[in-house]
Amino acid sequence: MSAIIINKNNFQNEVMDSDKPVLLDFWASWCGPCRMVVPIVEEIAEERPDIKVDKVNVDEQPELARQFRVMSIPTLVVMKNGKIVNQATGARPKQQILDMLTV
Repeated sequence: MSAIIINKNNFQNEVMDSDKPVLLDFWASWCGPCRMVVPIVEEIAEERPDIKVDKVNVDEQPELARQFRVMSIPTLVVMKNGKIVNQATGARPKQQILDMLTV
């Protein structure tokens, strides 16, 4: 399954109420490091049906970026049961992103 685009309308259902761990990718189209992470995040979404992979465009959803105190992008956030369990800023290799999910 590909990553789900998150906005303020589907945030509660797709992220907060998810019964699976959620990997949130905060990104923007103009961000070079974000473009490096996109194929990795999409690959994880395809390979890992046990987690939900969601993307938040910070330009289109500034209120969600503020809610998560995103100051730099890309920012990756792992949530379980509606709570942040891991967070990292900056481009990361695939294994480091996968390691974030094992918390």
